[in-house]
Amino acid sequence: MIKKCCSILLCLIALANVSGQTRSRPAQKKPAVKQPAEVVEAYAVCREFQRLFGEDLDFDRAYEATFTKDPARRRAIARAEIEVNDVDLSQIDDATLIGIYKDETQLFWLLILIMAADEHVPKAELLTDEINSVYDRFRVRPKTPAELREYAAELKQDVMIVRAHLNQLAAKHDSVAEQIQKMKKGLADLKLPDTFVVQPLTSYRNTNVLRANEKYYDIGNYEVIRENGEMKIIGIRFFTRLF
Repeated sequence: MIKKCCSILLCLIALANVSGQTRSRPAQKKPAVKQPAEVVEAYAVCREFQRLFGEDLDFDRAYEATFTKDPARRRAIARAEIEVNDVDLSQIDDATLIGIYKDETQLFWLLILIMAADEHVPKAELLTDEINSVYDRFRVRPKTPAELREYAAELKQDVMIVRAHLNQLAAKHDSVAEQIQKMKKGLADLKLPDTFVVQPLTSYRNTNVLRANEKYYDIGNYEVIRENGEMKIIGIRFFTRLF
């Protein structure tokens, strides 16, 4: 589109010169704003998440490569994102809690892709009894530590079930495969702003993840901090970027 517009502009200038008309020159485009190195790094880690997740829709892999490495922050993120308000989480270890966050996020994305295929795939084939059972388990929230541990184990199985079902649908229906590729393509679009300088923010929405005076960057739908000399993701707002 940019090349096409430039070609049209050049043609108009040439025609104006030939006809002898005097026109004022178009205003020169302002030079692109240069972002601080830290902002460039913040965008880079977000793009890396998108690249990794876009390859095979493996949230765990993308998370481990790009998210905070701090155990306390990881736990705080998981506590904030999963809805288990009735459970005494002091009895739940970090690995279980963080695993639930990762598996719920993974399952969310896979189920979204299945739901998006409802106009192209017969309902009976799309929502099998096994998939409906996964939906039912996903909606019921654990209320005790024992139920939460059982839920964590079921989640891992459900992720495998839904992924296998999605792969089967994609292999059989071109529309499903195209929908998956559309989502992957959408994940690849994250560019540095060239009209303003990205500034760090404070007062993060979750004070258990960051203290009020600690800085972070809001990069598209990602929230990023500097941690031990590297930029790391601490949050993603999923509902604002699906396709």
